[in-house]
Amino acid sequence: MAFDLSNTLVVGISATALFDMSESDKIFSEAKSKDPDQAIELFRDYMRKHEDEPLKQGTGYPLVKALLGLNQYMEKEDKSPLVEVVVMSRNSPDTGLRVLNSIRHDKLNITRSAFTAGESAADYVEAFDVDLFLTTDVADAQQVIDSKNSAAAILREPPKAGSDIPDGQVRLAFDGDAVLFSDKSELVYKTQGMDAFHAQEDAMQDTPMEEGPYATLLKKLAKLQERLPMRVEYSPIRIAIVTARNSPSEMRVIKTLRAWGIYVDEAFFLGGLEKGKVLKAFKPHIFFDDQDVHLEAAANLVPSGKVPYLSESELAK
Repeated sequence: MAFDLSNTLVVGISATALFDMSESDKIFSEAKSKDPDQAIELFRDYMRKHEDEPLKQGTGYPLVKALLGLNQYMEKEDKSPLVEVVVMSRNSPDTGLRVLNSIRHDKLNITRSAFTAGESAADYVEAFDVDLFLTTDVADAQQVIDSKNSAAAILREPPKAGSDIPDGQVRLAFDGDAVLFSDKSELVYKTQGMDAFHAQEDAMQDTPMEEGPYATLLKKLAKLQERLPMRVEYSPIRIAIVTARNSPSEMRVIKTLRAWGIYVDEAFFLGGLEKGKVLKAFKPHIFFDDQDVHLEAAANLVPSGKVPYLSESELAK
C-alpha cells in the first residue's frame, strides 16, 4: 500500500538551499567555462575528498529543522508524519554522499532524497508530492511555479548577521499579492496606479481574491495546524502577512483569508514602509516575496526566498 502524504506537509529542498555549498559550486562554475568535462572531475574529486566533513547551514536549514521538530506532536495512531522533507539535488549519488553524511551528522530526520546528476530536480516534485520546493536554481523554481502544482522559492544567501529565531516555533512570513493571492490586483496598481488600486480593492472587499501560487501551501499549513494537539491560537506554527497594502485595501486581505478558512497570527499593512524592520522584529524562519526591492533589504536580516511570477503573467514581461 502506497505511503499516504495527503495530510502531511512535504517540503522539497535542494542541497544548495539546505547547506552552504558555495565553495564546491565555485570550483565547478569556474572550471566549467574552460572545460566542462574537467569541471565535473574537479567537482567529484573535491566532494569525495571532503565527504566526511559536515557542510555548514544554508538559508533553508533553520526552516527545515524547525518543521521537522513539529513531528514531536504526532499521535500514536498517526499513520503519516506531520512534516516530511525530501532533499532534491542535481548532484550525482556519488557526489551527493557528502550531503547525506551531513544530514546524518546533524541528526536531521530526512529519509527521502533524489540525486539527478545534473538533470532538473524539479521534474520529480510531483512524484514526491511536494507542497513547497526551496532551491537556489532559478530555472528549477520557475518550472515548479509554472506547473501550478507546488509553491516554489529561489532562496537568497543566508543573512550576514544571522537571525535570532525563537526555539520551539515555526515562523513564516508571506507577502500578499502575487504570492498568497493572484497577481490581478497588483496588475491594477502597476498599470493604473495607486488610486485605481485602492478604489477597486475597497469596492471589492467582500469578494475573495483568487488564489496565488502559495495559496495551496497556506491551506496545507492550516491542515497541519488541525493535526496539532493545541488550539490554533497557541500553535507553534506562527504565520504573518507582511504587505505593502494599507487602508482602504487591507479589508479585502482579511476577508479573503476568512473566506478560505485560514487563521493568520499577524498581519502588517505597511503602506510603503520598509518591510525589513518588521521582519527583523517578527524573526521568521523564512520570508517569501515576489519583488526584489523588498527582498534585497529583507535578505540581510532574515532568511528570504523569491517567489517567481508565472511565465504567462504580465508581471513577468
